This record gives sequence, structure tokens and C-alpha cells, in this order.
Amino acid sequence: MNPTDRRRLENQPGFPLYAASREVMKWHKPFLDALGLTYTQYLAMLTLRENRDLNVKALGQFLYLDSGTLTPLLQKLEQRGLVTRERTGADGRNRMLTLTEAGIALVERAKDIPGRILERMPLAEAETAEMQGFLRRILRSEAPRAGDAKHMPRDSARLGRKTATLPGRR
Repeated sequence: MNPTDRRRLENQPGFPLYAASREVMKWHKPFLDALGLTYTQYLAMLTLRENRDLNVKALGQFLYLDSGTLTPLLQKLEQRGLVTRERTGADGRNRMLTLTEAGIALVERAKDIPGRILERMPLAEAETAEMQGFLRRILRSEAPRAGDAKHMPRDSARLGRKTATLPGRR
């Protein structure tokens, strides 16, 4: 077997990222099932806790998700009373997102999940930090995102916000 044969699955640059991501998401499942959340809902709720007054577009930029994925996710969170979506702007198309008290309480119940996941990580703390650095570098790259004709904003100034910085874009 030639390890430089890029046509082979094990030599595809994205395959280990894809497979490892799926495994780490599986590690989250028992904790998130207990909270009634999917992994993507969990990430959305964490983002809303860390960044007050986000609109749907900004949340999508934080999570690398399009509105077609976010809309049903947010509808479910809203139906559960965890998030509010308030129409703003002249035409009412912009929707500001806010965690409700129940949403804040649920995120608080999830506070131990990152530590539990790190316990399963087969890497030393320094290796985990190094891996995250590599992954952030990929996310900061100039490659356009899937479905985008142009690059997404890389910093909070382009989002029209003064305080938030998108993950991995420091």
C-alpha cells in the first residue's frame, strides 16, 4: 500500500476529521439525550449563552450552518420554551435570538459535559490544545464555506457587533 496515494480513503485529508467528529459527537449523545437536545441544538444554546442578542444569520456564522438548517432547529427550541425569536427591523425579517430562563437553566445543567468529553479524549491536555489550534487554523482559512458564493465574515466587526469574536477567529 502506498501511503501517498491520495485516492485511498485513509489518505483523504478530510476523512480523519469527519470520522473523529462523528465519534466525539457520539460521546456527547448520552449527556445530551438526558437534556433532550441534539448536538447542534446544544451548540446553538451554548453560542446564545456566550453571545447575547444574536440574530439568526450571526448564529449561523458562528456554527457554520445555513438558515435552512437553523430554522427548524430554532423552531424546536422555541416550542420547548428554551429560545425566543423576536422579529426586528423595518420589514420584520431579522430575528433576534434570546435564551429564556428555561434555556439558561438547561445550559447550566449541561456545564459538566465538556469536562466529561475531555476525560474520554485519548490525548494529553497539550495535544488537545494543539489539535484545536490546527482545527481553528482550518476554520480561519480563506477557503469558502459550502454553499457560499463568497466568504463569510471572519470577525465581529463584519457582523456589525462590537463585542463578539467568532470561534477560532482571534
